[in-house]
Parts: sequence; C-alpha cells; structure tokens
Amino acid sequence: MPDATALDQATAMIEKAWGHSIDDLEALAVRRPNNDPLLRSAMHIRSALVVTDNAAAVRQDRLHALTRSGHVPTFYDMERITNAAADLHVAQAESRTSLQAISYVIEAREAAETADRAPAVRLAQAAVARSAHAPRTLGRSPDQPAPSAGVGPSVAGPGPHR
Repeated sequence: MPDATALDQATAMIEKAWGHSIDDLEALAVRRPNNDPLLRSAMHIRSALVVTDNAAAVRQDRLHALTRSGHVPTFYDMERITNAAADLHVAQAESRTSLQAISYVIEAREAAETADRAPAVRLAQAAVARSAHAPRTLGRSPDQPAPSAGVGPSVAGPGPHR
C-alpha cells in the first residue's frame, strides 16, 4: 500500500476534528459558510491541496519516467530531470504548508471551543473559592450566609474634620 498523500492526511485531520465525513463537511461548508468559518477555511485549504497533490503526482510520474530502470538519460535529459525534481520538491513543500495551515485552523477551533467554556469554569471556581473564604460574623452558625457588603463608596461628611 502506498504512503498516504498530503490530501489523505488533510482529509483524515479534518474528519477527525469535525467528526463527520468529508462529503458531509463539504456540503456544510458550502451551504452554511457563516455557521462555521473555521470549517470553511479548512475546506478551502483542502481544495487548494487537491490541486497541489495532483501536481505533485504528475511531477513525480514525470521524474520516474525520466529516471526509469534500464534507461540511460541523454545529456539533454539532465536539465529535464533537474527541473522535474525541483518542481516536485516545490509541490511537496506546498503540500506540507497546506497541511500545516489545516492543523493551525484545527488548533484555532479547539482553542475557541475551550475558550467558550473556560470563563464559566473559572467564574464558578472563583465563586466557590470566595464563598469558602467569606468571613462569618461571630455568633452565627456556619449554615447562615454572611451578610452582604455595602455597595459603593462610603459617604464622606460635609467637610473636613479637624
């Protein structure tokens, strides 16, 4: 079995992050792009990766044809081999860049999901911590809540007192 292409890797990453098949996600990204802009970004990068992946496959086939077994390249083929290898290298670099971009979009999605939950969790923890450290008035039982503190600054008298 051949190695997974960059497109296969991108598809697997996107399907794992969103939990749906790529066909469902493509339809969702096209029909309702405003519902999940990060999905739309990931799918846009993936569509560019389709082109890059095809270009890499064509360049790899060209390089294999020029360097096939039993074939001795002519002097004029050397430049074609060099150009094919350089083009393949560029296409593979573009594929890696697209994969990295998709991973950044997925990381941003995960960060946004945890950021939505984090304030509520931190506020709940802070409230529990404050209630545990609230001062009690002497003579009150632990079950009774502490009286609420006055709101606003204390009012000063009409003038300076000397």
